[in-house]
Amino acid sequence: MSQYSVPVPKNEPVKSYAPDSPERAELQAEMDRRLRTRIDAPMWIAGHAIETKELRRMGPPHKHAHNLGSAHLGEGKHVRAAIDAALKAKRDWENMPFEERAAIFLRAADLLSGPYRASINAATMLAQGKNCYQAEIDAACELIDFLRFNVAYAQQVYRDQPVSSPGVWNRLEYRALEGFVFALTPFNFTAIAGNLPSSCALMGNTVVWKCADTQCYSAQVLMEVFMAAGLPAGVINLIHVSGSTAGEIIFKHKDFAGIHFTGSTKVFRHIWQTIGNNLPLYRSYPRIVGETGGKDFVIAHPSADPKVVATALSRGAFEFQGQKCSAASRAYIPDSLWPAVKKELLADLADMKMGDPRDFSNFIGAVIDEKSFDKISGYIDAAKKDKKNIQVIAGGKYDKKVGYFIEPTVLVTKDPKSITMCEEIFGPVLTIYVYSTNRWMDTLKLVDATGEYALTGAVISNDRASIEQAMQVLRHAAGNFYINDKPTGAVVGQQPFGGARGSGTNDKAGSYLNLIRWVSPRTIKETFVPPTDHRYPFLG
Repeated sequence: MSQYSVPVPKNEPVKSYAPDSPERAELQAEMDRRLRTRIDAPMWIAGHAIETKELRRMGPPHKHAHNLGSAHLGEGKHVRAAIDAALKAKRDWENMPFEERAAIFLRAADLLSGPYRASINAATMLAQGKNCYQAEIDAACELIDFLRFNVAYAQQVYRDQPVSSPGVWNRLEYRALEGFVFALTPFNFTAIAGNLPSSCALMGNTVVWKCADTQCYSAQVLMEVFMAAGLPAGVINLIHVSGSTAGEIIFKHKDFAGIHFTGSTKVFRHIWQTIGNNLPLYRSYPRIVGETGGKDFVIAHPSADPKVVATALSRGAFEFQGQKCSAASRAYIPDSLWPAVKKELLADLADMKMGDPRDFSNFIGAVIDEKSFDKISGYIDAAKKDKKNIQVIAGGKYDKKVGYFIEPTVLVTKDPKSITMCEEIFGPVLTIYVYSTNRWMDTLKLVDATGEYALTGAVISNDRASIEQAMQVLRHAAGNFYINDKPTGAVVGQQPFGGARGSGTNDKAGSYLNLIRWVSPRTIKETFVPPTDHRYPFLG
């Protein structure tokens, strides 16, 4: 058997979608085609499209009356069928040579880079409310990067072998987990929805995948790409069921081998507790990998450039309507810098247009659904009532008659432990605390002690000593730490992503560290000339 070197991965170039560019024309045409077409979104089990009589309408968050088609909803029997399909496909898939599995996902990356690029971006823009740039960096580029870099990382894992002594050959076999993996994915990143099941599958596992209800539309494109790339039936099985229905069956199955999760901290903790309670049921201890919530910070030093601070806030807080687990949602600005930062930030917000992503001049879109709209607007209403501590200096308005639109909202609080400084809102709301310029070290400690999360954070400063101080005090406050930049936009292969504390297990998607979680190593020792006498020399 030959030993192969996989292609050296490079980050997928981001297209500009500038006026009159070919990619812009192609994307707009694909969006128009999809707006004229209603699709069925079936479940995919054992390679078959599974349709049911229970349908859920799929509509754009910016125009919720429009009908993009219907998702076919399943029940318990479909969860069981998906598990059975995954277990049936397991032996052949796990035994398939690595280079053959790798080729499938490398081909999927090229399909996304070429013929499916407009399709995956248009689907993400229409059903998840991203503008063209946010869709491009997510649904196309990041997912392509995941697929290509994961192949190289997998080979890195497989090549990590022990030393051997004379007469002995020691080696490690990286087996897939025994059983099936459950991938539970969110609405906000199509790349995450594609990566969580595919990274597990690359390592020889078979997967039951439940996507978010509001991501069913673009998930269909992902399944189409995987199947076009040659993924065998049953390796990844997509189901549309409620979380409780899936959990009741999956977490009680003896062959449940692990969960790859991105979602809320509350849900993840419940899942972990459920798995713990069910440990005696399982064949092996399940792998639990999760990236959850964030209350991500930006802290500015008095030496910072006000324009740099304002840009980090306006981009970091309001791109994709703040619906990123890494979005800047709390900021700490020194009083000596605040007037200039405020001026620049308000100027940025005044320049941001809000509306349909089909209009490429719009920076801001709608939040994902009515439940999210009501939650976010509730935080804004509560802030407006707290006139003693909170001032609304931008935004604060919202409307859901046509779409779930919420203005980018900036709150200034006198209380650094106010609700909107501590709780994850997952929307276009930024809360700022203005601190005394001479309280830099105290404020660093305040940042570290506020809230339960530790996902991303940023320090902005032109003073190197203060950067070093922030690095030390905030050592455990963020798994992804940014210096003089916004706390969003991690790139596969450059900034492996994940946080700790209430933000997850920090298994770093987009690195070999994540892939290690989806294998179970077996140590093999082979002795070429085995001994034939039990007596050791010292006995003589």
